[in-house]
Amino acid sequence: MPWVAADIQLLWWRGCPSWERALAMLGEEMTAHGLDKERLEVIEIEDEAAADRLGFPGSPTILVNGVDIQPPDPQQAVGLTCRVYRRRDGRVSPLPDPEDLRDAFARMER
Repeated sequence: MPWVAADIQLLWWRGCPSWERALAMLGEEMTAHGLDKERLEVIEIEDEAAADRLGFPGSPTILVNGVDIQPPDPQQAVGLTCRVYRRRDGRVSPLPDPEDLRDAFARMER
């Protein structure tokens, strides 16, 4: 199946101090997987209305083929907030586990 542009998205909010590190991590993982950076769309969530409309669980959020790489709990509130991820070793982090990115990219390649 051919890939389409912007099949990877980073959704972020200006008040989040981690979004730039997430963008750097995402770029490194894309390079490691041989993915063209043209496939990445960086989308700023500017207000609560946009956050509500998109179901934005916080910044940074990474979608691969429209699927959150670590789907939030359905009961989680949406809005302009910093996101908290659970790493595979159980720690909490403002960034997703790189393994979650790698798994998402591997599913794309099938």
